[in-house]
Amino acid sequence: MKSDDIEQLKELVAFLKENEIAEFDLDRGDLKVRLKFASAIVPPAAPATPLDLASLARLMGAGAAAAGHTPPGPPATHALAATPAEPAAPAAEPEENLHILKSPIVGTFYESPSPGSSPFVGTGDRIEKGQVVCIVEAMKLMNEIEADASGEIVKRLVTNGQPIEYGQPLFAIRTA
Repeated sequence: MKSDDIEQLKELVAFLKENEIAEFDLDRGDLKVRLKFASAIVPPAAPATPLDLASLARLMGAGAAAAGHTPPGPPATHALAATPAEPAAPAAEPEENLHILKSPIVGTFYESPSPGSSPFVGTGDRIEKGQVVCIVEAMKLMNEIEADASGEIVKRLVTNGQPIEYGQPLFAIRTA
């Protein structure tokens, strides 16, 4: 991509963030762009920001300019994930002996070893330190994430298939 195309893509990302748009797909010829933002949970009563369609159309035109430059081969699929603000705190009341298991890597969270399989752990399950609790896919590699403390799973703080960041809370564990 040329630097002008990258600037236009940055403008599109800024516009989507500003208007709190969680997902956006652009399909122009051989270029496929999917933007999916991980963000803090917004209360359902929060009013949605009206979408300025003229601005969006202008920015989509910018995406079409980027479509002119694609490498040879199969259609490209680009995925960008915005860095979320501070992760949302667990909804549970603070408790003593509550340990938060955080992600050691950036990637995509999976609760089970394969689609259709039962999850590694669920709420209420008793786990031991070193036990596999989930998988984080990073660069097409499936990384088993092990518990760093023994206890009971109180809450899963992410959803299956969700993009996650380094240090993002995954599970709340009661250690006593």
